[in-house]
Amino acid sequence: MPKVLIVEDDEDIRDILKTYLRLEDLQILEAGTLSQMRNVLNKESNIDIILLDLMLPDGNAVDELPKVRALNREIGIIIISAKNTDGEKILGIESGADDYITKPFNPREVTARVRALLKRLKKSESKMIFGPMEIYSNNYLVTYKGKNIELTSKEFEILDLLARNSEKVYTREEIIDKIWFGDEFITDRVIDVHISMIRSKIGKEWIKTIRNVGYKFNKNAYAVDNNGENKI
Repeated sequence: MPKVLIVEDDEDIRDILKTYLRLEDLQILEAGTLSQMRNVLNKESNIDIILLDLMLPDGNAVDELPKVRALNREIGIIIISAKNTDGEKILGIESGADDYITKPFNPREVTARVRALLKRLKKSESKMIFGPMEIYSNNYLVTYKGKNIELTSKEFEILDLLARNSEKVYTREEIIDKIWFGDEFITDRVIDVHISMIRSKIGKEWIKTIRNVGYKFNKNAYAVDNNGENKI
């Protein structure tokens, strides 16, 4: 489970970020000062992303960025700050941040930026293989038996979500929340139509309908019989 460290002295903002990020199945760590951030980084291993406020009670986090980057070259850093001038944004990026979000912010935008950065950081996880089907998350590409499958962007995102979390059953509401960020104009029927289109392109056996709950990716849809022949 990816780890995200929220460094923010405003407890209300931390709570908002935690609420939304936990919907992404992320492990959340917290710090309210630079000193607390240093302690967490010293104790915790494999932190994937830091969400970093700049103005903290014990200093400006921009001064800390080069040190964090030097010690943690693979970590992702997203600044979330009320400082919104071009100069501040450029300074933040040049100091080592990967992204910059200004306050006030939309929590769904933050989760989308975190998800996108995780994809960039986890290149080794960008390819999933299920028998004859390969899913390339970074490229929005699906191949089946060596042939490209033409999916729309939303069809791909749904398939990628289900395949990446194949042990979980997703309700229609959860799919709407993660793919459309809770757009109130997206209905359950829209999800059903997208699932139907995905099945028509890759085969209905790959996505199970869990009655009265939602949908689940069937990672065992491809199998080999006793004679070594492909069942699919």
